[in-house]
Amino acid sequence: MSDGDSIETDGGVRSDGTSRSVDYLDAKINLFNPATPFMRDHLTVIWGLFAVWVVFTFGPVTATAIATDFMTNTHVLGFQLHYLLTALGSPIGALVLCAIYAWQRDRLDARYGIDHETESESEVEASTAVATDGGEQP
Repeated sequence: MSDGDSIETDGGVRSDGTSRSVDYLDAKINLFNPATPFMRDHLTVIWGLFAVWVVFTFGPVTATAIATDFMTNTHVLGFQLHYLLTALGSPIGALVLCAIYAWQRDRLDARYGIDHETESESEVEASTAVATDGGEQP
């Protein structure tokens, strides 16, 4: 990203330590016309991965219906191709898509300054401190 480019966040943490509140409950939600840049980028990821999922899920079935002889007479690792693609390709494809989604979502969160941490480590340590006599420290 060049110095002139800036991305508007939708309520994430600002550099000065304050945050901006975005009221999503009053905004009209539309999957085809998202309200914020983050929502637009997130939906781009979702729709793209959905299209790939459709190919992984329905591709082997459609290929078997169109080219039955090829899909049933071709053997890979001792299995008919249509069975191998359906039994192994679809579940493995779903796992790969989950990993890609998590990676893309982490990139989006970093890009828009979204932090999912609820408490810092020092706050957690301070709240769980125990006195030497076994009781909780005030």
